[in-house]
Amino acid sequence: MVKKYVTPIVLLFMVAGCSSSMTSGNQNEEALAVGRLTTHASKLVEKAAVNVSIDLIHPTTKDVVSSFKPMLTKNSEEYAQELSKLADDLANQLDQPMVPVKLNNGQITGGKSRVVLDETKLVGELKNVRPLAKTLELPLQESAPNVSQEAIKGIDDVVIGSYKTNFNPTVKGRVENIAISSNEINQIVLGPGDRFYFNLVVGERTVERGYQEALEIVNKEFVMGIGGGICQTSSTLYNAVANAGLEILEVHSHSRSVGYVPTGKDATVSWGGPDFKFMNNKDYPVIIKTIVDRNSGTLEVQVLASQQTAAKI
Repeated sequence: MVKKYVTPIVLLFMVAGCSSSMTSGNQNEEALAVGRLTTHASKLVEKAAVNVSIDLIHPTTKDVVSSFKPMLTKNSEEYAQELSKLADDLANQLDQPMVPVKLNNGQITGGKSRVVLDETKLVGELKNVRPLAKTLELPLQESAPNVSQEAIKGIDDVVIGSYKTNFNPTVKGRVENIAISSNEINQIVLGPGDRFYFNLVVGERTVERGYQEALEIVNKEFVMGIGGGICQTSSTLYNAVANAGLEILEVHSHSRSVGYVPTGKDATVSWGGPDFKFMNNKDYPVIIKTIVDRNSGTLEVQVLASQQTAAKI
């Protein structure tokens, strides 16, 4: 008897041929089955994702700032608007301006980082969030005051910009308000790119903080108010900063002319209202110095830099 052997190569060919034939015969049915399975799985994932709440995490503190529930089945335009509103609300909650440092007995003290939420990036990440994701780290950008102890050596050597205004030394309330607010901005140091917000640095004008009643301008009228006269401080600072060539970010004029600076050269401020903001656009640090003479009735604001820096100007 002659035994017949089927070689592995032939067997492989036969199996492959059979498989190919079977696949060819059922291709449409298998494709439909796979499609139905994929659709079903996609719906299961989508249904599960809709019920999952994502915690939005602060990158520094790791605290949960808010929670977000993806709505994958909503109209895309409506969903985009919802995401933009969420990002805007979070920005209002988390954004904070920079608080510059102060020079105190030769040492820099205080200061807080500028924090800004990248709203565009957040919306993009929320649109493309992974199914069943549980957390998302918020894209916050933090900028600390750009000042070091080494960089401030000799920072008060040379005046690069200044301005002086006069006030009536017999009006005690106004004099006190000018003195308090001037002291708040005295010795403020700004590194390259650092920002100064008057209301933030000076703070709220209250009786508890020593501010007194004095005349101020409201809707073109002179009225008594706590902190009246503080705009002379902000206006004198504005002119000194402008003379130093620093970048003005925001400034507002009074509703009528004031006597201590020329028309259009004033900078009105109020707590919760108009603010005066500027930025150090130089590539070196500067310091603000205020000089109040209660007897002669003068306020001078100076912007200074180091001798080495002044030589490059």
